[in-house]
Amino acid sequence: MATGKIIKALSGFYYVLHEGTVYQCRGRGIFRKRKVTPLVGDVVEFKAETVDEGYILSIDERNNEFVRPPISNVDQALIVTSAVHPDFNSLLLDRFLVLVEAKRIEPLVVISKVDQVSDQMLQEMETHKKIYEEIGYPVILSSVNDSQTIDHIQSHLANRTTVIAGQSGVGKSSILNSIDPRLAIDTDEISESLGRGKHTTRHVELYEIAGGFVADTPGFSSLEFGELELDQLSECFPEFVAVQDECKFRGCIHNKEPKCAVKSNVASGKIAEQRYKHYLQFVDEISNRKPRY
Repeated sequence: MATGKIIKALSGFYYVLHEGTVYQCRGRGIFRKRKVTPLVGDVVEFKAETVDEGYILSIDERNNEFVRPPISNVDQALIVTSAVHPDFNSLLLDRFLVLVEAKRIEPLVVISKVDQVSDQMLQEMETHKKIYEEIGYPVILSSVNDSQTIDHIQSHLANRTTVIAGQSGVGKSSILNSIDPRLAIDTDEISESLGRGKHTTRHVELYEIAGGFVADTPGFSSLEFGELELDQLSECFPEFVAVQDECKFRGCIHNKEPKCAVKSNVASGKIAEQRYKHYLQFVDEISNRKPRY
């Protein structure tokens, strides 16, 4: 037996990287019986007679996992949102941030296409950058034509497994191609009629880039908070966590409770009002979702 890492799953086959060689494997029938599906990112034990004929025997315990996209053991999320085409959407960015915070994954925010905006809009992007940096999130204003910002992104990738996330058309594949042109990941032009990009990535795959692994995925096809409970939501806002012990009531939801430290910090400008408004939208969404059976 040998130990390796699944770097691609496609058509019932799992491609396992072991000491520089990729082995095509199938999963054992016992996985189906236990309703366990091997995921890209899994560390596995496998046995292979040749590079084309192998079987996965066991899966190591996962640090974390996503259902959509199906991937495990992620260290970092590179969240890409564009300044334009499609327009910057802070609500969507906060949704991504909540999802990765819930998995205890470190986010890196990239605002792309800043070379395509007016000076006024660039100033707006700088303001957004400051808001998120004050929370503690690293933020990079990026253009694929700017080698300095691409190098900055690349410096965050070494020795980590990074999932790249963001809506279609924001430039995820273009950023990866700029970091490593050998990838030649397909990209399509923005669909002007829809105002969003076409899905060009068809499966989850880990690429060895800059001393680490990066997953180019078909995107987070579900951005719902299906696994997140209401009392867990505020834990996904670091600026809330920093002051919540000052709330009068333990377990404060930071909504209608009196003497809430979060609301006080919003009123004083120490917590960004847009972040709090998005939080309240997420509170309503979780409170009103249909129960799972």
